[in-house]
Amino acid sequence: MGFQFQSVASLSSFVITDLGIDYTQLGLLIGLYLLPGVVIAYPSGLLGQRFGDKQIAVLGMTLMVAGGVLTALSHSYGIFLVGRLISGIGAVLLNVVLTKMVTDWFADRELGTALALLVSSWPVGIGIALIVLPPLAVAASASTASILTAVAATGVLALIAALYDVPATTSSATLPHPPAGFGVSPREFGFVSLAGIVWALFNVGYIILISFGPSLLIAQGISVKDAGIAISLASWTVIPTIALGGVLVDRLGHATTLMVTSLALLALSITLMPSTSSFALIAFIGAVGGLPCGAMLMLPTEVLSPESRGPGMGIFYTWYYVAMALLIPLAGFVRDFTGNPGAPLMFAGCLEIAAIAVLLLLRLLEQGRELRS
Repeated sequence: MGFQFQSVASLSSFVITDLGIDYTQLGLLIGLYLLPGVVIAYPSGLLGQRFGDKQIAVLGMTLMVAGGVLTALSHSYGIFLVGRLISGIGAVLLNVVLTKMVTDWFADRELGTALALLVSSWPVGIGIALIVLPPLAVAASASTASILTAVAATGVLALIAALYDVPATTSSATLPHPPAGFGVSPREFGFVSLAGIVWALFNVGYIILISFGPSLLIAQGISVKDAGIAISLASWTVIPTIALGGVLVDRLGHATTLMVTSLALLALSITLMPSTSSFALIAFIGAVGGLPCGAMLMLPTEVLSPESRGPGMGIFYTWYYVAMALLIPLAGFVRDFTGNPGAPLMFAGCLEIAAIAVLLLLRLLEQGRELRS
């Protein structure tokens, strides 16, 4: 999923030239992959309860294959948009049920580590896209590079269909009828929404760095190939620290301290990029950005009952997709409006600070609930 998502940003210079678009339209293409989540994330949780998580995951991968093929073969902005939208619908279905599938398997044992390992697959895909796709597009074509996303999705589709088993301890793998209302209590809805906003702001800031960082480096005189490799450091260094953060939370606790400290360092380092870009700084951004991931994905489990986990995860990811769909194009607009290639990264740093504020609000409300009870 990370590989297919990052394909547009990795090939941004080719996409802009081939389709004749500006950076705002490019930002729309990047964010469009996540736009379906605004309306599909919540129903995805209900569909998983009704038909089974594995069946929805297979459906999602099938749509990712179809959308990837259409995008690779398109020669107009409109068709490209449709293909990107189809891929995004599949990715939303997959993303929501994957988190629940892992939670079902590891709810009672090292959940932070398990969720951290799940999250690490996202930067792996992004890093591969940054390294592999630009050189392939130079050697062959952007369409040839894009078709690899459909090939990768086909392989994963086969693996899910062949290997995944529902854990025997899951009593709510399928439900004859979806839950009434939102499937969560008003308190759960409010708390899981705040958790989703934290996760959303954190991720948008990171994705803006990955998406607009290459154009910043190119403007600073680095080649297209080297810019992709340089920004990929933020994906490769994030991988081990995602797992490390999950282990630390499981072993030592202090999840809030870990999240606040990591977000503050991430905000500072991203805003330094326009003036002091370096391989070391990019690697540091990735390393710091990985630490809070497991703890953030545990936030929904803290406020949701097992029975409301499916729809609750859908609500959690709805906020994520709303932010991705709206704020990434806004970063593109900031780039066009200011004419400054570093402006989107300053915007990204502000989003990380906002994530800290929402996280602290969530903790404050949780403490107030505990005192009243």
